[in-house]
Amino acid sequence: MQFDRRAGVFLHVTSLPGPHGIGDLGQGARRFLDWLAAAEQSYWQFCPLGPTAPIHGDSPYQAYSAFAGNPLLVSLERLVDAGHLNRDDLAPVPEFSEHDVEYDRVREYKTGRLRMAAERFHADADAAERDAFEAFCERESAWLDDYALFMALRTRHDGAWTDWPGPVRTHNPDTIAESRADLADEIAYRRFVQFVFDRQWRAVREYAHERGIDLVGDLPIYVALDSADVWASPEAFDLSDDGRPAAVAGVPPNPGDDGQRWGNPVYDWESLRADGYGWWLDRLERLFELADVTRIDHFKGFDEFWAIPTDADAPSAGEWRDAPGHDFFETLAGHFDDLPFIVEDLGFVDQGLVDLRDRFGFPSMRVPHYADWCQQGDMYQPMHYPENSVGYTSTHDTDTVIGYFESLSAEQRSCLEYNIGADGSEINWSLIEAVWRSDAVLAFTALQDVLGLDSHARFNEPGTTHGNWTWRATAEAFTDPLADRLARITDEHIRN
Repeated sequence: MQFDRRAGVFLHVTSLPGPHGIGDLGQGARRFLDWLAAAEQSYWQFCPLGPTAPIHGDSPYQAYSAFAGNPLLVSLERLVDAGHLNRDDLAPVPEFSEHDVEYDRVREYKTGRLRMAAERFHADADAAERDAFEAFCERESAWLDDYALFMALRTRHDGAWTDWPGPVRTHNPDTIAESRADLADEIAYRRFVQFVFDRQWRAVREYAHERGIDLVGDLPIYVALDSADVWASPEAFDLSDDGRPAAVAGVPPNPGDDGQRWGNPVYDWESLRADGYGWWLDRLERLFELADVTRIDHFKGFDEFWAIPTDADAPSAGEWRDAPGHDFFETLAGHFDDLPFIVEDLGFVDQGLVDLRDRFGFPSMRVPHYADWCQQGDMYQPMHYPENSVGYTSTHDTDTVIGYFESLSAEQRSCLEYNIGADGSEINWSLIEAVWRSDAVLAFTALQDVLGLDSHARFNEPGTTHGNWTWRATAEAFTDPLADRLARITDEHIRN
């Protein structure tokens, strides 16, 4: 896919303002899109949209499904508008924080209302609504049936599928048929939630397109072990006879760190190749229904991946294994009209990764946080970004620009200021302008950087499991002066 010179803002959906403790697909999303349009931005980027798990700190990169939407993102206000809830059903609304997502409290409040809406829908919906629901269930049955059953079983057995009784864990046909019958009400609830998520998301996407804004989704290369994906499609993953991972994903040690052990099961690429990558094609077809462009997280894993023995705690115990990246993307190119990918190629940039990325022309990522500002020609300094790249001021995994700048040594600060022609007084805007001025075909900034926020607004710190993914913007953040300033920079550097 060929990209035009454009710009956008990163803000995960959970970070939007809203009345029920978390950003959702209601008025807050539309207000943000209006602000983006006023700022002359043409992209909105966000993290994965899947249903998050409390045990993983509600990380969007450890979801119960690679296909489903997060129930917490469903707008209760929009359910009132649709007639699935009454206004009184929302009361009493707890006093939620405007600045942080309190996931446990939000989940308790919203789940009760979603169940109420589902019961009312299945009892009272008119023929048109029932037809729309049945059409959705039929269209998405390839993943929806397994996901709804998985979540129903997870509720019944109160835990990960790897601990379920053997016949359920291993898909005994008679047991699965019995479970579908016994859990019919719970399955219907799970399907309803996905139906309203899908409807609300498509409405938001249409609203964005009407304002000239495309949506940039996110594709985590791996899925969570405790997910409908692994339970329903074990043949796609490298599992032992008991259904548990034979190896788990991570990254090896780098200079200055011990590496990371993510714990996700790695893929059985030989099995996937023999099947024509069917599971991946289904996954991407669903993602392309929801987003216009997709960022591939950990692109290195499609060239070769770090596999750590399941019984090893240290990432250093792993080994590199080959992945069929060239064959995989050739298959995708033969199946889809476009491959609207940008790739996260930070960290282990070797010749194999470069060859794979460049063969298909995928734009790579450049983030100033990785620059040595006193080293001439450093690839992460904005003045050296190639045209086929995506420049960021910061990402969901880095500190904000202000927090990053405050962490630098005096020498690095001085070199940074010299290189981008800044005096340090508004380093967030100076770095936004440097990225916008660069040759990179796409430029993104995080809303936290537009607002000039320090480390307290950092969204995620890799390698940690608690205290992440909670930051929220308030409605007062989307001001006209900020939109005007970003628009001026965008116009000046021809990113419309």
